Amino acid sequence: MAKIYDSITELVGDTPLVRLHRYEKSENLEANILGKFEYFNPSGSVKDRAALNIIEEAEKRGDIHPGMTLIDYTSGNTGIGEATFANAKGYKFVAVIQPLVSQERSQILKALGAELLQVTDVPGFPELLKNGLTMTALEKLFKDFAASKGWYYLNQCADINNSLAHVKSTGPEIWEATGGKVDYVVQLVGTGGTLSGLSKYFREKNPNVKIIGAQPAEQSKKNPNFPERNTIDGVLNFDGVPQENYPPLFTSFDTKYDECFNVVAEDAYETGRKLVKQEGFFVGQSAGAALWTATQIAKRPEAKGKNIIVILADNAFKYLSTNMYK
Repeated sequence: MAKIYDSITELVGDTPLVRLHRYEKSENLEANILGKFEYFNPSGSVKDRAALNIIEEAEKRGDIHPGMTLIDYTSGNTGIGEATFANAKGYKFVAVIQPLVSQERSQILKALGAELLQVTDVPGFPELLKNGLTMTALEKLFKDFAASKGWYYLNQCADINNSLAHVKSTGPEIWEATGGKVDYVVQLVGTGGTLSGLSKYFREKNPNVKIIGAQPAEQSKKNPNFPERNTIDGVLNFDGVPQENYPPLFTSFDTKYDECFNVVAEDAYETGRKLVKQEGFFVGQSAGAALWTATQIAKRPEAKGKNIIVILADNAFKYLSTNMYK
């Protein structure tokens, strides 16, 4: 008999880990690429893990209780997860949307009943941009704004429970599914929660596991001066950025990664399109970028016979308005 779940919160985790046989053959790869398909989570992305853990740990501390309003600054996926679990637990949710994200993310948040604000709705944000945006200043700005409204700022960018969600669940799921045969883990970075959490978990299990990051190449970064360019949505650059813009969660966990790839959006898009045609998996932009990165690793002689784990963050339904599937 199938398990009967009492709550949507019980559904987070245990997403499929699938070997991409046909994709490997088409690329003439001798390494094993194992995709962790995170879009099977309730709201459709890996960010459900962080969203739920942040909210539940705040409840345990007594910081929040049903009826309160929660707020976060989001590129979409974490906000969608937070809105989903806010509904399930009896909270209201306000999402401050980062600029230039796909329109579907805003539509989904509205459908979930979230109140949507633009960054220009937050007092002091334009001045912050003029003076130089830093993670520390951004955190203070949102904490002050939330306090002025009587809301609770979830602060996905700095709350360690973002990363710890992957120490609790994602890492152990992968370790168990592979029997501990994990050689590489590939992940892009939004807040850095997934990469820092997986790095912590796997380094403690086996210091020889290679942690591989990826980020948009220069020509694929979001830029308001070039709104039509192809970009990789929902992720940020972390390698080679000024210290004040380094992910706070990397600092909190002293995260070390072995390598970072700069990915051109068109390569990520083409990889995603190839995957859906060959394997039937309909993935988003960052998933395409992660798989492209894994492919570059898998072509190296030293990777022969190794297991490369790719975190495929979400599906492509949030990207139908972009050039990825046009």
